[in-house]
Formats: sequence, C-alpha cells, structure tokens
Amino acid sequence: MPITDTPSPEAAVDEDASWRPSAPPVPVPAPAAHPGAAALAAQLTVLVPAYNEGASIGDTIRSLLAQTVRVAEVVVIDDCSTDDTADVARALGVRVLTPPANTGCKAGAQNFALAHVDTAFTMAVDADTTLAPDAIERLLRVFADPNVACACGLVLPRHVRTIWERGRYVEYLFAFTFYKQVQDYYGAPLIASGCFSAYRTDVLRAQGGWSMRTLAEDMDLTWSLYRAGHAVRFVHDAVCYPVEPHNWSFLHKQLKRWSHGFVQNVRLHWDGVLEVPYLRSAVAVSVWDATVAALVYLFLLPVLALVTGDLRWLLGYALDLPALAVPVVVGALPRGEVGKALASLPAFLVIRVVNAAFFLRAAWSEWVLGRTFRVFEKGH
Repeated sequence: MPITDTPSPEAAVDEDASWRPSAPPVPVPAPAAHPGAAALAAQLTVLVPAYNEGASIGDTIRSLLAQTVRVAEVVVIDDCSTDDTADVARALGVRVLTPPANTGCKAGAQNFALAHVDTAFTMAVDADTTLAPDAIERLLRVFADPNVACACGLVLPRHVRTIWERGRYVEYLFAFTFYKQVQDYYGAPLIASGCFSAYRTDVLRAQGGWSMRTLAEDMDLTWSLYRAGHAVRFVHDAVCYPVEPHNWSFLHKQLKRWSHGFVQNVRLHWDGVLEVPYLRSAVAVSVWDATVAALVYLFLLPVLALVTGDLRWLLGYALDLPALAVPVVVGALPRGEVGKALASLPAFLVIRVVNAAFFLRAAWSEWVLGRTFRVFEKGH
C-alpha cells in the first residue's frame, strides 16, 4: 500500500532496497483434506491487496496455491503499483485486478475487489504473508457454525533476525498462543487480524466491506461485527507468517498506524463495545496498557530511580518477565523454538517500551488534542 493517498516516488521505492525477505520453502501439502473444509474452500475467494509488493507477493501466491484445499479463486488487487507486482502475480496464474486509480490504502483496494466476488466466503491475505499448508483448511472449519461471520488465524513473523523482529516474535507468541486463545474462549477475540482472516461475503457486504474511517480497518470491522450480533472466532492452529518490520523506519510507520488506529476505534466504538462483556474488559485492559502502563514505563520508573537514587526501580521493566516467559515458552515448545524464544525475550523488553511511547503519543494526539492521523503508511 502507498505511503500517501497519492503515491509519491518515495512511496514507490522500498526504503532499504538491498534488503529482501528470503523466499522460504513452500511445504508440500498433505494429500487429504477435511471434506467439510474442502466444500467451503470451493466457495472461497482470496483477496490479496498489493502495492509495490513484487519482492514478496510470489511467496504469498505460491503458499495459497499449495494449500490442502483448493479455493475458488485467488485475486490480486494491484493498487497501481510501479514495480512488477502485477507481472509476478499473472505469471503464477492468478487473477489480477487494477483499480482505475490508486485507492490510498489496503481497505480501499479490498473494497474494489469485493464487488467482483461471487462466492459465499471472502478471505483477505496480505501480500507479504505466507500461509502454512493447511491454514485455510483449518480456518474454514469453524464456519460450520452458521453464527460465525469471521475467523482469523495465528500470526508469527516469517523472519526472526533483527531486534525488532525478535521483539515482535515474543509479542506474537504471547498474544496469539495465550491471550487470544483466552479471548476466543469467551467468544470475543479483540481483533481479526487483517493479514489473514475470512468472512461470510454477505455479512461483509452488509457492513459495507472494510471501512476507511480509521487506520485499523481490521479492528473496525471486527468490532462492527460484534455490534451487529455476529460471532468472530480465532483458530490457533491456522498459521500465517507475515514479514514484520526489520528496521526502525518500517517499525515507526507500522506502530504509528496501529496506535492511531486503535485509539480511533476506541473512540468510534466505545458505546457499542460496552455492550459486549468480555470485549469490554479486553478493550479496557488494552486502553490501560496504552495509557497508564505506558506512563509507568516511560516516566514513573526512571523518575523514581533518579529521585531516590535507587536503580532497583528499573527492575520494574523486567518484573513480569518470568510470568511472560511461561506462555511464550509453552507457545514455542511445539514448534521446537524454545531457544529462539528465550533468546528473543530481551528484545521484547525494548519493543514494549517503544510500543508504549507510540500508543501514549497517539492517545494524546487523538483524545486530548483532537488531532487525528489519517495517512496510511506502509510498514513491513
């Protein structure tokens, strides 16, 4: 997606052109598939919005074509890219749609393609995200329940090398293998992640597709579905692997978009969120973490250490590390990644402080100053 509503030359060029994600091997799919999921997949269209994603979209498409179930169609929305995104997609045999003009954001590109969908189910997959071979099969099974309007899968970074990727790896292990499963148990996942989610097409259309009124269209749609009385499910064994920010430049853009998007959605949906008991609690905890906890991390702990001269106050940054490490290790164990998870824990302490700074700044800007941020900045 472009950095601004009208792509500039700067938006069209990867800021670190020498860096490209390595192409992971695509596993050979298992021969057998769940018959119910296979039938649902035959009624599924996968939308892949893309803007200048020539370096990564090939891996995404190959992972979609290598699934244990065959989907009705894979559609790439080339949002007026200036690179070879469309050529790569066409060479792999999928349908490519190009809007008459750049839509300005991922939601816009997906909405453009939604008008061309004629299947009962629609899936959105980011152009930098690959799926485990059985991800679609596992995700679709929950739609056997007619009350389920949306389902999302587990997200793990494809690369875990830099400090930012390592911090995000621990963050996702904790969030998706522990916290989100608790949310699903109570029937209210906080968000159906936009990088890999599926929807009933008629319900999606009834919501107007993906709204562009906030910077977090996936959160906006999830909370809108709750307000309309629909069920959303999280499927922990349907796994996807997005490319996460590897440097500060991309991380800055991603966190700015996420933090402002969250704050915008809280303001937009607060009255409706109060009507969904567990979701209300989850949002309250998230707001607390984005404001009060952020103030503690960024100001209270260092001020107390300076005023008292007791550096032990700084241990507060790592006080909950043992409690955090347990679900992280449990999540990493079946993947054979315990060593990687433990080695990445220090990076999480860094990214947690960075997250706090971004969310606190967004809350101050949006809620106190009334200055909203609407520019979609690409950050992967």
